[in-house]
Amino acid sequence: MAYDGWQFLDDRGRLAAAPRTPARITAYIQAGAALHDHGLRPTGLFGSAHDGAEADPAKAGRLPLGGVDYLGRGPGLSADDVLRTAPDLVVAVAYGSDQVYGLDPDTAKHLEERVPFVVLDVGQGRSFDGTRERFGALAASLGSGEDATAAAGLTGARERLRAAAGRAPGARVLALSPADDDRVHLARPTAWPDLRALADHGVRMAAPGAGPGVNWSTADWTAAERLEPDVVLVDVRANAVPQNRLSRSDGWRVVSARSRVVPWNPELAFSARAHAEFFTAVAEALEA
Repeated sequence: MAYDGWQFLDDRGRLAAAPRTPARITAYIQAGAALHDHGLRPTGLFGSAHDGAEADPAKAGRLPLGGVDYLGRGPGLSADDVLRTAPDLVVAVAYGSDQVYGLDPDTAKHLEERVPFVVLDVGQGRSFDGTRERFGALAASLGSGEDATAAAGLTGARERLRAAAGRAPGARVLALSPADDDRVHLARPTAWPDLRALADHGVRMAAPGAGPGVNWSTADWTAAERLEPDVVLVDVRANAVPQNRLSRSDGWRVVSARSRVVPWNPELAFSARAHAEFFTAVAEALEA
């Protein structure tokens, strides 16, 4: 039977539907940043267990946080906490399963019983381009989308990245998240859609050895030194130790002295604009 109102099939295979196109969106902060780049400004945001009482500006991307109701860490929220923003749509993300990221399962269940709920998969089983296209499809269903300028910018950034990688075939790029003066989380490139996208454009990614950890290998800084990176992508989310607090780390000093350091947001917004900026930043480092 045809449905006259709004509907969208999410990445769990569940259909969200409403009599009218939703206009008040509460979203996980990464999803909210992506929707903003697609022309939709959320009215409410929530974080993950890694977030604090204030919204993480790295995850927010270009989304202006003034005037947006940030609810705090998702695991501490009840369904009523989320519903006080009066959403007519909740948008969340998942990592390769039906488990909603950032919300307690009971909270997610009760929300889905009371308001249209869309979950998009941003996990390692999805491609960088494919996930961006899914956010684009959701935005289109809501009557919005990025303009042609953003798409053209991404095309140009791709070409620049390929050219830069081709001119520096031996350059090694390492992605990491500082833990403290002694330890570092080294990203496994195949586990991250954005890092796989770099490799697809010819960038040589440095990878930690086999061992525990699906997304990260946690080691001392000498492990990062041994990988001899020429470019280092450094996690700048609020839950990562900032570079200015690593002054006592000999390992960080060695790694940063030999490398071009590029800020890296592992929860980048899935939009043409954000992806173009990421590719351009890596290209500039390789060119240097």
